[in-house]
Amino acid sequence: MNNITLTFTDGKKIEVSARVHGKDILGHLPKKDGTLVAVKVNNKVVSLCRPIRVSSKIEGVYLASKEGSYVYRRSLSFILAAACHKLFPKDRLLIGHSLGYSYYYTLDREKPVTKDEISAIKDEMLKIVEKDLKITTKHISYEEAIEAFNRLNMPETAKQLQFRCRDVVLVNSFENNTEEFCDIYFGSLVDSTGILKVFDLMPYDDGFLLRFPTAEKPDEVAPFEDLPKIYQIFKRYKRWGKLVNVTSAASLNEIVSRKKINDFIDICETYQMQNYAEVARQIHDRGNVKVVLIAGPSSSGKTTSAFKMALQLRAIGYTPKTLSLDSYYVGRDRNPKDENGNYDYECLEALDVELLNQNLIDLFDGKEVDIPSYNFDLGQRYYTGEKMRLSPTDILIVEGIHGLNDKLTPLIKPEYKFKIYLSALTQLNFDDHNRVPTSDNRLIRRIVRDANFRGKSAAGTIGMWDSVQRGERLHIFPFQNSADAVLNTALDYELPVLKIYAEPKLRAVKPTEPEYTEACRLLNFLSHFNAISSDYVPKQSLVREFIGGSSFKY
Repeated sequence: MNNITLTFTDGKKIEVSARVHGKDILGHLPKKDGTLVAVKVNNKVVSLCRPIRVSSKIEGVYLASKEGSYVYRRSLSFILAAACHKLFPKDRLLIGHSLGYSYYYTLDREKPVTKDEISAIKDEMLKIVEKDLKITTKHISYEEAIEAFNRLNMPETAKQLQFRCRDVVLVNSFENNTEEFCDIYFGSLVDSTGILKVFDLMPYDDGFLLRFPTAEKPDEVAPFEDLPKIYQIFKRYKRWGKLVNVTSAASLNEIVSRKKINDFIDICETYQMQNYAEVARQIHDRGNVKVVLIAGPSSSGKTTSAFKMALQLRAIGYTPKTLSLDSYYVGRDRNPKDENGNYDYECLEALDVELLNQNLIDLFDGKEVDIPSYNFDLGQRYYTGEKMRLSPTDILIVEGIHGLNDKLTPLIKPEYKFKIYLSALTQLNFDDHNRVPTSDNRLIRRIVRDANFRGKSAAGTIGMWDSVQRGERLHIFPFQNSADAVLNTALDYELPVLKIYAEPKLRAVKPTEPEYTEACRLLNFLSHFNAISSDYVPKQSLVREFIGGSSFKY
């Protein structure tokens, strides 16, 4: 058998036989505190039970890391699925969306899950943990996989295999699996169940939440913070998905293969526009709204949403005018810096709140004001002579990350403000037990937009994504529940469109780059969708903000 060379992060090198397993080389990893859950092989996360075939750079993946927390959550989901199958073999376990540091699950039946049933599921999961069962990956034939998932009551998983037809299928199972339970997870799992001690289950609505730790505090379950408005929007879209019979990537792929995608795109766009119209009517019914504040995380579609909201408000008698928060930066000489000494343009203190509020007060009093502009190259404010005055039918639309924070507009009466939060909450799952993360949807949008309009590589976008998300956690997410309305900007057909643009960029990320880990995960993510040509995308679609060709002028 050929030998290969493994190089560790401390520079140590060893020569071993090809196809050595990660668990066989743990003693050579540099000493580090924390729970090891997987290894990186040439910047790709793999399970400890997977063989290493070529000479590689090796790095440990620990629970107190982003990649490690993903591995832990997938592994918890696996033992949850096994426990539910044992207790309720006739009821399908369905994963929903994330809610804080939790995943929402239901059983596909008429009656809600009871507290006693949730307690029984948790007890069964704890038994699996106590037994410290080895989690293995193995290849089975296509026919065996179809038969297994139909037998295990996972019809969406079986259906998805029909659109990814391979002669062998990689499945997860327990070693010495007497109950013949197996599942598919699109990423590595832990080597054995004994380390999955930190979790909880709690009732929520008609289902329950699988709660797990954060990467920052891996030894305790994260505190639960309810997001009722976000949950209700998700529930509404999930119900709509069932009505149109598209709840998974497999269902969507089926529509593409039947050449019915044009009709489905029209349905998606019409439904989304109805929701914008509904919010516009809420603004009208309030009667005294003078400014609409639109906020949302990166790539949630704020700019297009401002255009669409303006159209809806025009249709009911308003004359919308827009004001950009980008014009109100304080200037580089006053701009705060972050802990690394870089200018922090995402904190509230980077904006001239005093000037913004004075301008708004003057506008609402019928006065004419000079509207500032900002030169990002020089880091200075300047004036072009642009002026603004509001008539009785005019309404301001302001979009920016601090829109929901009342500290942005402390001098403006609450009744004058209508706050809209945007979130890209896709209701699709990959299959029965694998969800489509909202943050991944937004990251792929941003990779495509950055490549198309900013000349940035996928590695560049991925590299700054953690910083972007930190800003969202600080400045946007804490204010979600203060919104007067929540709009879902996800379109269930968009990922098959975006994949055409994203995949070539992701494939260009080199194995020597640290972003390769995420690029591989996203490529796997996108591989489950059949492509849809951008020719089908309407000119006013929100998707055009990222791929180009919009009739709106950005």
